[in-house]
Amino acid sequence: MASAGDVFDHGRHGTSLAQVQEAKTSRSPPKPLLVAAPCDAGEYPVVVFLHGYLANNYFYSQLLQHVASHGFIVVAPQLYTFSGHDTTGEIHSAAAVIDWLADGGLSSSLPPNVRPNLTAVSISGHSRGGKVAFALALGHGRTSLPLAALIAVDPVDGMAPGRQTPPPILTYREASLRVPAPVMVIGTGLGALRPPCAPLGVSHAEFYRECAAPACHLVARDYGHTDMMDDVTGGAKGLCKSGGARAPMRRFVGGAMVAFLEKWVEGRPEWLDGIRERPEVAPVVLSAVEFRDAGTRIHGVMLPA
Repeated sequence: MASAGDVFDHGRHGTSLAQVQEAKTSRSPPKPLLVAAPCDAGEYPVVVFLHGYLANNYFYSQLLQHVASHGFIVVAPQLYTFSGHDTTGEIHSAAAVIDWLADGGLSSSLPPNVRPNLTAVSISGHSRGGKVAFALALGHGRTSLPLAALIAVDPVDGMAPGRQTPPPILTYREASLRVPAPVMVIGTGLGALRPPCAPLGVSHAEFYRECAAPACHLVARDYGHTDMMDDVTGGAKGLCKSGGARAPMRRFVGGAMVAFLEKWVEGRPEWLDGIRERPEVAPVVLSAVEFRDAGTRIHGVMLPA
């Protein structure tokens, strides 16, 4: 049996990375896409990944390929180039992409004999994209596919409590976010440091506190808000406090996503249970490993700094 640490390594599949352009045809996507997929023939679950504020989808290409190498098709739309305060347009654009997937538009953009399993879809997102993922899951945008799982990577709901981007998602009541699927929230220890790219009160800790079960929360102590991105991301790299080399953080986030999807989408809990029992297998130091199981309040372990 594979050990828990294996999930943080590249998976057994080779991967392809394809750009799919928006066009005015009935079969084209409503937004440009970056699609990471296994190269081996087979049918694979689909994950929609939503980029952070003013970021490009290709900033996450290595992270997406890590997830794809473990047997998932990852679809990352470019929701906008520039955007204002309100996230409503992004929510509806992401919903439109999911509807396009349901209509069978993805198949022509995949390697030969690779098929998407669209009985349900998982949604993930980083930063503001994590907030948009929550908004979709909570019904702020109508989609035609059931939700299998939700993964928010250092989600942010505005500049500070009381200064949330519309529509506000956080309610400041414990277990008030009743997402109709299991939720993973991944956080960073440096995200709230100056400049605070993930300010306290509107970031990962509050999102997790408000999640109803089942949910889990993993925090990388020594890494910042954009450290799961590729090494080359233009000006985005210097905007947030960083923990240094990004490769360990990419491996951690990609592996944590895979472990969660393996449990809740594929029915194989070994990797996630392994991280829960032995947090030291992660390639980064974790300052929080918390799980909220069905029928219980939050429990877990806060690891020493």
